[in-house]
Amino acid sequence: MKGIQTIKTETNTSQTKERISGSEAIIKCLLAEGVDILYGYPGGAIMPVYDELYKYQDKIHHVLTRHEQGATHAAQGYARISGKVGVAIATSGPGATNFITGIADAQIDSTPMVCITGQVPSHLLGSDAFQETDIVGISTPVTKWNHQITKASEIPEVMAKAFYIAKSGRPGPVLIDITKDAQFEEFDFSYEKCTAVRSYTPVPETNESDISVAAELINNAKKPMVVWGQGIILSEAEEEFKAFIEKAGIPSAWTILGASAIPSKHPLNIGMVGMHGNYAPNVLTNECDVLIAIGMRFDDRVTGNLQTYAKQAKIIHFEIDPAEVDKNVKTDVAVLGDAKASLLAILPLINPNSHSEWHQKFKDLYAIEYDKVIQHDLNPTKEGLTMGEVLKEINIQTKGEAAIVSDVGQHQMIACRYAEFNTSKSNITSGGLGTMGFGLPAAIGAKMAAPEREVISISGDGGYQMTIQELGTIFQQKAAVKVVVLNNDFLGMVRQWQQLFFDKRYASTEMTNPDFVAIAKGYYLNAKRVTKRDELADAVKEMVASKEPYFLEVCVEKEDNVFPMVPSGASVSDIRLE
Repeated sequence: MKGIQTIKTETNTSQTKERISGSEAIIKCLLAEGVDILYGYPGGAIMPVYDELYKYQDKIHHVLTRHEQGATHAAQGYARISGKVGVAIATSGPGATNFITGIADAQIDSTPMVCITGQVPSHLLGSDAFQETDIVGISTPVTKWNHQITKASEIPEVMAKAFYIAKSGRPGPVLIDITKDAQFEEFDFSYEKCTAVRSYTPVPETNESDISVAAELINNAKKPMVVWGQGIILSEAEEEFKAFIEKAGIPSAWTILGASAIPSKHPLNIGMVGMHGNYAPNVLTNECDVLIAIGMRFDDRVTGNLQTYAKQAKIIHFEIDPAEVDKNVKTDVAVLGDAKASLLAILPLINPNSHSEWHQKFKDLYAIEYDKVIQHDLNPTKEGLTMGEVLKEINIQTKGEAAIVSDVGQHQMIACRYAEFNTSKSNITSGGLGTMGFGLPAAIGAKMAAPEREVISISGDGGYQMTIQELGTIFQQKAAVKVVVLNNDFLGMVRQWQQLFFDKRYASTEMTNPDFVAIAKGYYLNAKRVTKRDELADAVKEMVASKEPYFLEVCVEKEDNVFPMVPSGASVSDIRLE
C-alpha cells in the first residue's frame, strides 16, 4: 500500500472552497467522514488541531484518555462494535510511538482505524528536534497505509484516502503524520470523499468457476466442517452465513475473532477451534473430508502443527485478501472476494443436507469434554471460585446480550469459551497480537459506540494493571462500563505454561497486587470484591443492574488451568483435556 498517489473522488459540487488553516481542515475532513468521537491526548506538535477542535466541541466529542495506547485501543473497541472507522489523535515523539502497540493490534486483527499524529515543523525534520521521531518509518510495518503531510493543501486528499483505505476491503489502520507548520498554513479548502485508489483493489473479483468447484466439493462431502473467522462479521454476512450452513447442514466452528457471528446456542455451532478451543472441532479437523474456511487466515493458534493439519481434507478457502491464500495452508479451491457476496453466489448451488451421523461424532466428543473439563469449570465442587463460574453468572444476568471485551490471558480463553453471544459483534478481544491491557480501554470505546448495550470488560490482574489508568477516562466520561477483574495473583497463562512445561518454575509470574477496590473507589467508581461463591450471584446482579460504571473484583483459584489445550507445536488432534 505504500507510495500510492492517484485517487478517484466522489465530487460534491455543492461545496465551495473556503480559506482555512490546515488544522481546521483536519476537523472539517473528520466531520465530512462522519466522525463524531475521537480518542486522544494533546501535546505541542498537535496543539493547533486541538485548538480548532475546541471550537467544534458541539460536533465532535474528544475523549481524553490517560495514555496514547489507551486512545488506540478505545478507537479499536469503537470500530469493532460499530463497524465504523475508529479515530485516535496524539502529538509527536512519545505520543506517536505510544500509538504503535494499538496500531499493530489493529493491523493483525483487521480493525479500521485512522491515527493522526502531530510532527515537528517541516524545516526541522531529520534534525533530532525535541519530540521528533520518524513515526512514518516506525509505523510502516504495522499500517495498511501511512503518509506524512508537510503542506496544508495535501490534507483533504490524504485524509479522504486514509478513510477509504482503512475501511475498504480487508480493513486496517492508517497513520497520517502532519507537521506543525502544515497545521498553521492556510489554503483554499474543499473536500471530496475517496472512492478508489489506482493500483489498489480492495475486493478481488470472484471467479464463478471457483464457486462451482467449491459447491461440488461441499455437495459430495461426507464429513464437511466449516471454520469461520471475523471475515463474516466484517462483511456483515451473518445472515448469508447462517443460511449457508443451515442448508448444507455443516458443523461449524469459529476462531476467537469470529465468535458471535451466529448465536452460541445455534445447533450447528460446534464451538471454538485452536489452542484452548473445544475438543470436538479440534480433533475432528483431522477427520473431516472437506474443510471450508471462511474469512479466517489459518493462524498458528488455530492450526497447531501445519505438518499434520487437516492433511486428509480438501481445503476450500473463502478469503478477501489474496495474500492469505496458501500462506499457511495449501488450498484446493480459493474463492476470492467479499464473504457476503461469495456466500450469496454459492448458496443456490448447495444441496440441502443434514450429515446426522457426522454431527453425532461432535456430540460424542463434546460429552467427553463436558465430563472432564466443562462441568468442573462451570459447576465446581472445590471451595475456590473458578473463572468459568463467573462467566456463567454473567450469562445468567445478561441473558447473553452483553458485549464482552476481554483482555489477554487465561480469562480471555475462559471468556471466549463460556460467554454466551446472541448478537453479532459481541466478542471484542485482541486476537493476533495478544495485547495485554487491551480490554479496559477497548471497552470504553465499545460502550461509547453502543451506549444502549451492556458492555463488560473482563481482565486478569496482570493485563488490567497495564492500562488501569483508563479508570480515569471512565470516570470523566461517565461511560457505564462494567469492569470485571478475575484475580488469581498470577500472570495466569504464563504460569500455566510454567507448570505444564517448565516443572513448575514460576519465574516472575506471581503478582503482589494492590487493593483494586480501593483504586476503583479512588476514581469514584462503585466497586466490590467477591471472595466466596455465595457472594457471586448478588454481586454480578448488582453490577449488571447499575446504570453507572462498576468495578467488580473476583478472587479466583490461584492455580486453575485452562483446558482443553493444544501444546505448542503439537497437532490439533493431540489436544489435552487435563
